[in-house]
Amino acid sequence: LTVRYRAGLPPALKGVSFQVKSGQRVGICGRTGSGKSSLVQALFRILEAEEGTIQIGGVDISKLGLHKLRQSMSVIPQSPVLFSGTSIRFNLDPFSIHDDETIREALADAQILDAVDELPDGIHSMVAEAGSNFSVGQEQLLCLARAILRKSKILILDESGANIDHQTDALLQQAVSRSFEDATILSVAHRLGSIIDHDLVLVLGDGKVL
Repeated sequence: LTVRYRAGLPPALKGVSFQVKSGQRVGICGRTGSGKSSLVQALFRILEAEEGTIQIGGVDISKLGLHKLRQSMSVIPQSPVLFSGTSIRFNLDPFSIHDDETIREALADAQILDAVDELPDGIHSMVAEAGSNFSVGQEQLLCLARAILRKSKILILDESGANIDHQTDALLQQAVSRSFEDATILSVAHRLGSIIDHDLVLVLGDGKVL
């Protein structure tokens, strides 16, 4: 796989090739500029392949519609996204697919239910501007609850532990292990401790697999 951000710039990924088996947990590490974020963007087709293909289950993702592709994966980013001015419930389930009990179960699995229950209106409490009524760690756990509800077969953790303390990172990792036992997990690592128990570690450098 080769990708670049725009014509005239050097490739961000240069002939990267690897295989992940279904259900494996793979840690992805490398120095700043090694291609970790570019790889995640290529998976979601934010960056399109210049050469080579990404195949999931034998299907070339460039042949899929973006909605179908992105719906089949969940990502917990380094900077979690919550929609202010809407309820916690809406943030987790914007299309009202699930009942309140299922949402509470997802919050419990993500180890954030107690904090939500302490709010005046529980899951119906409003998210403040820029999520300011939650810590970054709590926002990460709410994003995890959202991913748990979607039951995605592929979960991508994009340096999700970078902005949170070790204790919250450990909580996040435990919740992921329990709730995504059968899923394929790609974890871009900020701390080696968060991927040390994964099945494989992929080391990137200068846009190549080292």
